[in-house]
Amino acid sequence: PAPAGPVIVIGYLSAPTGLGSGARRMLSAMRAAGMDAQGADITHQHRQGGWNPPPQLPEGPGTLVVHVNGPMLPWALQILGLKAVRGKRVIGYWAWELPCLPVEWEVGRRFVHAIWTPSQFCADAMRAPEGPPVIVVPHPLPSPAPAPAPIGRAAFGLPSDAFITLCMFDAGSSVARKNPLGAIEAHARAFGGRSDRVLVLKVHGTRGAGPAWRAVADAAAAHGNVVVLDRDLPPADLWALLAASDVLISLHRAEGFAFAVAEAMAIGRPVVATGWSGNMDFMRGPGVHAVPFTLVPARDPQATYDFPAMSWAEPDLDAAAMALRRIADGPGSRLIEPVVFPAPDYAALLNLAAC
Repeated sequence: PAPAGPVIVIGYLSAPTGLGSGARRMLSAMRAAGMDAQGADITHQHRQGGWNPPPQLPEGPGTLVVHVNGPMLPWALQILGLKAVRGKRVIGYWAWELPCLPVEWEVGRRFVHAIWTPSQFCADAMRAPEGPPVIVVPHPLPSPAPAPAPIGRAAFGLPSDAFITLCMFDAGSSVARKNPLGAIEAHARAFGGRSDRVLVLKVHGTRGAGPAWRAVADAAAAHGNVVVLDRDLPPADLWALLAASDVLISLHRAEGFAFAVAEAMAIGRPVVATGWSGNMDFMRGPGVHAVPFTLVPARDPQATYDFPAMSWAEPDLDAAAMALRRIADGPGSRLIEPVVFPAPDYAALLNLAAC
């Protein structure tokens, strides 16, 4: 179909997940660029969160950018209805954190005219000889949300004079993939039990994470200088927590993009992160410490990424500990030049998708 009519971003717009965040960010960035972009929330219809009314889409031409994983894409279109989908272009916005797509994602290819994805790592997994075109479209990063009043370390119960290492993750998105146990161990190797060296685990989604989260909670409790913040925070508070920290650590085994790493770099915080997967599109420059790794079979007790025939990264914890010590012992290295992440030119990309 021709690139006419409205652009409609479809996804889990009210869900506190990476998929939901990606859809919200794209919709906001399109509107900020002056585009006539609409949103269609299918969070409730796909059982991803609370309740929202069924989306009502205009009939006729337009472009649907659908932020759901490949296996769920046909069901997203079914929710919208044949009359609403007929005559529109369909672009799937997909992210996958391993080097190959599982076979169950193949069904989604049949329902899209193009695939957008946040990193070259994801694109390499999604290209197929007979498949639709795959285009790298990075996530936009919004400006830090200002707080109504200044928020410092005291608001989070953190000491004012300590060196703060922050690890942020969603426990529902595979604890093994996010690897907070690696962050705890690297911090212990770097600093032992020093009370002026504090690791903060900012986490959400623990309710359904079962034994995988309990293992992390037990490991954190065994260290007196590890603080767990297990609650949802509004955007302004999340930015404030990041700004209150001295370094962000992400010893992930795989990432499609790595929001937290990009956000830390955007406000001038150094990062210590596994040097593999989607974050390597942008993770470079002074103050950025790419942790070496070995590739191992992807085994996930939560089953989301349990694909032993594929590989993911096992970061070198001693190298991560050394990087943390280097930053802590050199106060001048605790701030880096903020990195600018420009929003994609969606209008040009949409024209490209029509070719």
